Amino acid sequence: MIIRVRQVAATCALGAALTACTAAPEAPRAARPAPSAPAAPSRPPTLAPGPAGLTPVFENGPRTHGKTVALTFDADMTADQGPRAAAGERFDNPRLIAALRTLKVPATVFMTGRWAEEYPAQARSIGRDPLFEVANHSYSHYAFTRDCYGLPTVSRDRMRADVERAYAAFRKAGVPDARPYFRFPGGCYDRESLKALTPAGVTAVQWDVVSGDAFATDADAVARQVLDGVRPGSVVVMHCTRSAAPATERAVRRIVPELRAEGYRFVKVSELIGASGGRR
Repeated sequence: MIIRVRQVAATCALGAALTACTAAPEAPRAARPAPSAPAAPSRPPTLAPGPAGLTPVFENGPRTHGKTVALTFDADMTADQGPRAAAGERFDNPRLIAALRTLKVPATVFMTGRWAEEYPAQARSIGRDPLFEVANHSYSHYAFTRDCYGLPTVSRDRMRADVERAYAAFRKAGVPDARPYFRFPGGCYDRESLKALTPAGVTAVQWDVVSGDAFATDADAVARQVLDGVRPGSVVVMHCTRSAAPATERAVRRIVPELRAEGYRFVKVSELIGASGGRR
């Protein structure tokens, strides 16, 4: 750091001749501080465990911390849908992701491990974009309870392994820091599944606004359902699957400007969880 010479004002005596005012000598240079070590990345906020140490469940953020809303998108693909993808069915939705980028909307993508394996370049692109965060939607997209929308069921002794296998698939695809958040396939869970996932250290993330975009073709109806349901701190569930949710991109293009006009700010799930102060 260069220290400027400080000019000292002196009173010049009047006499037979004027005496010159002189500057004070340059102050010694301050020692350059040693470079500090880079700060360790902070862990994303999570909720405290629930009763009996069960996996905590998060549904929405605080209602009194301003008009924030989190759009979340499930990138669904079950473990046995490979043949359908090979036959041309599209379980991705690049135009939706492009729309979110154009609109500059932060979002949380709950991704299955099988989806990341099918679309590794897209998984990597989403995971490395600071606009988004990737969270866990299981590897297989099999249900963690019985009678969950006709989904196949993963056995209780395989639940934790299914979640960890998804994280492994994310790492292999190049997603650098998937969040410790988990969304149950179909949103179906019970006490036994919460107990099975306790060692995984995740926060289960549900929602308080259902978009109704699954298998919908009317984008305006989807948008209206979201706009009518959003409150401060809301978590909206939508889908990032072209074949199963073909109207989502068009709905988002209406939802975003209307909510912004109402004063809402879009955030990721991690910000809502952080604002909750670790409380359910």
